[in-house]
Amino acid sequence: MGDSTFFDRLMGHLRATSKYYTGYPKDLGPSRVIHFTSEREFVQLLHEGHPVVVAFTIRCNYTKHLDRVLEEAASEFYPHIKFMRVECPKYPGFCIARQKKDYPFIEIFHSPEQAANQGRIADPNITKYSVKVMPFNNDVSAYGFREFFKRHGIRTSDPS
Repeated sequence: MGDSTFFDRLMGHLRATSKYYTGYPKDLGPSRVIHFTSEREFVQLLHEGHPVVVAFTIRCNYTKHLDRVLEEAASEFYPHIKFMRVECPKYPGFCIARQKKDYPFIEIFHSPEQAANQGRIADPNITKYSVKVMPFNNDVSAYGFREFFKRHGIRTSDPS
């Protein structure tokens, strides 16, 4: 049974080359999705200068689908865009600060830069940064992320 049919070879080729085929499990390698542990770690991730896609989740059936999509998108856009998952029941303070009532939802934090107007600062060692937060309302797929990044001018690869 060393010979495979033309159809088997064709399907094997499609599975190996198609980025958007979702009916077959892909080997994505190690997980590139960062699990939220503290706001300090999140701020350090923002200071690296890469856009950060944050999925605010609770335990539900849709979250399983979202996890697969995040894994696929994170492996595709690594290392230029970081993906993070926050389990809101574990970290309610961080999630409640976003003032959303519908879970899961996705927001993209982009371009941290030092704020022009520092205002009143009690401690001179504190530096304020401004971050652009964009709600993600595209199709929840790697393709949806790509189109969103393209529309908002977010660089997903090295300029070559």
